[in-house]
Amino acid sequence: MGLHLFKGTVKITKLLLRQNLFKIFLWLLGLVGITLIVANVYPTVYETPEDIMGFALTMENPAMNAMLGPNYTLEDYNIGAVFANEMLLFTAIGVGVMNILFVSSSTRDDEEEGRLEMVRALPVGRLAYLTASGIMVLVVNGALFLLTAAGLGFISASGMTWEASLLYGTLLGACGIFFAGLTVFFAQLAETARGTTSLSIGVLIVMYIIRAIGDVESERLALLSPLGWVVRTGVFVTNDWWPVSVLLFSATLLLLAALYLNTKRDINAGLLPDRKGKIHASSFLKTTPGLIWYLEKTTLISWAIVLFLLSAAFGAILGELEVYFSDMDIIQAYFSAESGVSLTEQFIALLMSILSVFSAIPVVSTLLKLKKEEKQGNVENYYSRSIPRNRILSGYYFISLLAAIVMQIMIGLGLYLTANHVLINGLEWSIPLKSALVYIAAIWVVLGLATMIIGVFLKGSSLVWLYVVFSLVVIYVGDLIDFPEWVNNLSAFHHIPQIPIEEIDWAALGILSVLAVILTLIGFLGYNKRDIQSQ
Repeated sequence: MGLHLFKGTVKITKLLLRQNLFKIFLWLLGLVGITLIVANVYPTVYETPEDIMGFALTMENPAMNAMLGPNYTLEDYNIGAVFANEMLLFTAIGVGVMNILFVSSSTRDDEEEGRLEMVRALPVGRLAYLTASGIMVLVVNGALFLLTAAGLGFISASGMTWEASLLYGTLLGACGIFFAGLTVFFAQLAETARGTTSLSIGVLIVMYIIRAIGDVESERLALLSPLGWVVRTGVFVTNDWWPVSVLLFSATLLLLAALYLNTKRDINAGLLPDRKGKIHASSFLKTTPGLIWYLEKTTLISWAIVLFLLSAAFGAILGELEVYFSDMDIIQAYFSAESGVSLTEQFIALLMSILSVFSAIPVVSTLLKLKKEEKQGNVENYYSRSIPRNRILSGYYFISLLAAIVMQIMIGLGLYLTANHVLINGLEWSIPLKSALVYIAAIWVVLGLATMIIGVFLKGSSLVWLYVVFSLVVIYVGDLIDFPEWVNNLSAFHHIPQIPIEEIDWAALGILSVLAVILTLIGFLGYNKRDIQSQ
């Protein structure tokens, strides 16, 4: 490849950094901030060796290994090891999502919206834009590495040496670069930005499932997943650096392959062959909901399958939960002691709350596709005819709401089908279904918030994703960090009764439903009055 292919890379890099500066700030603030806050709190939560041993014993269970990764040996546990067990894997997933969104946005999104064509009209090299996107990702992950490593090093809790802190920060940065390379590779294959993002996130979830099964059943299987590499550094204990090298080497191969493939494809096209469409459209496809479903069905069906498989994988190992923990009084280190409530029921409640937040992702993503269609000028094809605006918004809204219901049913069904076979006394079908369906009220609030933003403040769509991340943080570490109650109350998911631990609180569900309706009405009224934006 000649150097002329990279002409103008520096200027484009500066442009991309300015364009994404606010998003970069928010992502780094969230990832680094949560990491350091949790790490700083751990010495006060696990104050004695008995506290640490209590957590270590919980990690002896396959269910915990599937969710969080493999455990350390009991005698090696320190505060750093506890922190790594609870935080490393999910933080790495968050870093992966950040890089997927950044790369997809700065490659295929910019391509579809015409910005790439405008840049290429200038005297720049063919690979300059793609290379600039890669440099931006390196800068972001480099900043993540430096801030995380320095912060953990200064906290200096048990096991958090400077070498271990550098490894933890480097591991997150390398994981981010790997998923950036994966996304830029898929960007050359997929026909659209939507396809690029869907493929990348889909592979990320599949990697998590492979790692979860491998951490319980087979070390070799776990090593097939890059997320399996991430949790095998022994960070804060043995500090093995080989996963960092493997991640960076794999990322380099993916980036080089992407650069080569980029020279082989045309703008707004992917290298994978297009599927042939039907000669005649069905009656349903000619309707507004039918067209929206046609555009979004691949993504929604993929998410439904993935959530089903995730819940089924966890259900398959529930049978060993009570066996491992039946005689451990110090199990309270992770699960609260509830009178008359089994550990299996507590685990189901925790699992459903986390998976329900994940369900909100495809739901919100489907509704926010209307923003993209508007920016690209596609909605003008609707409004050039005598079609009410609210018909278009309601089409996206009801497809999204229906998707929320289906996702929750798939979660409950997946857990029931496997757990019912492995639990000694079986599992009543109503328990997982109720514990999943009750979260529809919280997802509805998130959908209402997205609707309000679409109708009133279109540029604020990032706020919805921040709210989803915030809700996950409240569920996962809210009690550990001891958030003020008013902070927890900001999350709709915090108000959902945890079935089967708690009884259904119809008043709380009713209030959440009313709030969702109010947010939705504000969104519809605003969308009906505001100006339609386009390029």
